[in-house]
Order: sequence, then C-alpha cells, then structure tokens
Amino acid sequence: MYKSSVLDNGLRIITEFMPHTRSVSLAIFVGVGSRYETDEIAGSTHFLEHLLFKGTKSWPSAQAISEAIEGTGGIMNASTDKEMTVYWCKVAEPYFKTSLSVLVDMILNPLLDAREIEKERQVIYEELRMTNDYPSHRVDLLIDEMLWPNQPMGRDVGGSLESVANIKRDDLLNLMENQYGPNNVVVSVAGDVRHEDVVEYLTTSIDTWTYREPWKCSPVHSQQSHPSVRLEYRETEQAHVCLGIPAASMKAPDRYAARLFNTLLGEGMTSRLFQKLREELGLVYDVHSEISHFKDCGSLMIYFGSEPARSLCAVSAIIEELVNVKRSFSEDEIERAKRLIKGRMLLGIEDSQNVAMSYGAQELMYGSVKTIDEIAVAIDCLTLDDINQVASTILQESQLNLAVVGPFKDIRKFEPLMRL
Repeated sequence: MYKSSVLDNGLRIITEFMPHTRSVSLAIFVGVGSRYETDEIAGSTHFLEHLLFKGTKSWPSAQAISEAIEGTGGIMNASTDKEMTVYWCKVAEPYFKTSLSVLVDMILNPLLDAREIEKERQVIYEELRMTNDYPSHRVDLLIDEMLWPNQPMGRDVGGSLESVANIKRDDLLNLMENQYGPNNVVVSVAGDVRHEDVVEYLTTSIDTWTYREPWKCSPVHSQQSHPSVRLEYRETEQAHVCLGIPAASMKAPDRYAARLFNTLLGEGMTSRLFQKLREELGLVYDVHSEISHFKDCGSLMIYFGSEPARSLCAVSAIIEELVNVKRSFSEDEIERAKRLIKGRMLLGIEDSQNVAMSYGAQELMYGSVKTIDEIAVAIDCLTLDDINQVASTILQESQLNLAVVGPFKDIRKFEPLMRL
C-alpha cells in the first residue's frame, strides 16, 4: 500500500514501497500546463520545462545534471501536457538520494541563464518544426483545434514559432513564481525506499519553499451544433485520419464506464474497430481509440492511417461501427474488456516508474489516489446498461469532428459520411 504525507508548506508526498525491485522511480508533478497560458506566450510552460535541465545552483550545467543521473545508469526526462508538467527519473536504489536532490534543485534553484534561454529557444523551434512534419502528429493537433476552437485547450502544448519567439525570461520567472509553489506540487516515489526516508529528506531540503496561490485555468467552452470536417493537404503515402468526440471529464461519475467503452471500441486486437477495419475489411494496419479526461472536459479519439483511396471506406466503416455499438455489446465482450483492463493494470505495477507516475498524477489531479484494487472493483461493478448509457451519451452526431491529413482537397467527399 502507498503512503502519503503533506508537509507544512502544502507539498504532497506519495510513496510506494516495492522491496522486490532494485530500482527507484521519482517523479515531481507540477499543476501547470498549456491551458494556463495566454495566446501571446503559448508554449511557455513547455519552454520552462526544457530550461530546468540547463543548470541549477548545485548542478550548474546541463551536462552536470545529465551526468548525475545517467552517470549512474539512470534515465531522466520530463513532459508537459495541457494540465500538468512532470519531471522524472528512474535510478538504481543506491543513487536514490542524489537523484532526488537533482530533481528538487531543478524545481527550486534553476539558473534560467539568459544565454541558455536563447539557445533553447532555437531547439524548441526545431522541435516544433519536426513534429509539424509528422502527419500523424498534425492530425492530432487539428482534432484538438476542432474540439476546443480558439482556446488554450485546443492549442499545441509547445505553442507556435511566433508565440515562442515572444517568451521573455520575466515570463518564465513569473510562471515559476506562481505555479511552482509547493502546494501545487506532488512528489511521487516508488521502489525500494521507505516513506519516512523520503519525507525526512524533503523536509530538511525545502525549508525556504513557501506556499503560493496558483493561477486558475479558464474553463472550456464549446458551441458545436453540427458535425465538422477539416482537411490539411499533404503529399503523403497514407491518409492520416482522426475522429474526435467530446467525452467525460476526470471527475464525471461515468468516467470508468467511458474507459470500459473505449476498451471495447478500440483498445487492443479484440476491439470492435480493430476486428472490423483490419481483420475483416483489411483497410488499415493500425486503428485504435483513446479516451482522455481533463478537469472540465474530455475526448474520445479514433485514429487510423490508410491508403488515401481507401480512407473513405475506412471512415464509413468506423461510423457504421459507432452506430452498431450504441446497443450491441454483449455480456461476454464486457467481461473480456474488464479482464483486459485489469490485466494490464496488474502488469503495469511491476514497474516502479508506472507506479510513481500513476500515483503522482492521481494525487495532483484528483487530490487522492485509487489503488488498482479499488479501480478494479469500480470496473467490475459496471453493467451492460452502464456501457450502453455512456455510449449513447458520447456518440452524438452533432458533436462529431473529423480531421484528415493527406492528399485531399475536396472536403465534400467526407461530409456526407458524418451521420450517426
């Protein structure tokens, strides 16, 4: 069982003692992401994430930070999403304390050197250019823009070349000052380390870190009233297609039903979409669905890539399957999907990194942690009526969005297909 503590300054600490492992995984979650930014400096959270690796008070260069972790055989990285940023590393147990001190120093004492800022700005330009060249990434960005138009939720987490050019050092300092307070941070540790040792170290090393009132993100808004299609012309061998529909938020009572519905629909090789589009029709190599939950919104995404000439047939087959699944799941299918979810959760907890990431993210976003046993009980309690209800709630024709990146210029080929 995990243990948790809250320090006087509001810092939350979650640990899971895993004595059978030789590794320790550490993650520091910060409650800030791209939806907290203004349009003018979009990408600043991601920019700041990069810069924390460029030197700290005790490790004054990027090389020094890398050597402190990689020099012991460990791995480290970070990521920025729409609502959170996480810095993590996985190391052998003897190097746990040094690794934790590196991550903490990155959060508390980054140098944010002006020369490094300008160098890293160029690096981020290249990252944006690189991801823009991938059609599968472009279609993800397009569907976000369609689901949440003209608002931070619909933007690229990395911003744009123009907005990144606008970001100043003072913007980054302001972001840290407001969002990187201890009460907006969770430290999550999993491995062969005891909770008391983590708490003791953090208590003595962050005595100057004080409570701050974090920014609030603006709520999402949507006025979609009819299906929508968007094309981006690219000379590609495959058409990359994503269908997106609004879904349950992270605190919606039907979020577990939505998760099970997604598993039935498009997760794994036994799912409806995989069996239909790949095994039966042979239209695609990869087709899958994914459900995402955010503070006040969510999304169901269906992605596939196919030969352009066959993409219309693939879209038509997906729409047909969405019509079918509203009331056609069987008890056997539901039990099979439940076993898939629970089995993958059980496999996941063998890895200290999966445990640290799961518990830390839950604590940050929900304010509490559910173990896999608790989640398994919630999944087991779901009935056929629950799945039918959530399917009917999500699958609304007026909320359909279709993004296509490939060699198409005529949107009229796709519009008639958008019918439920």
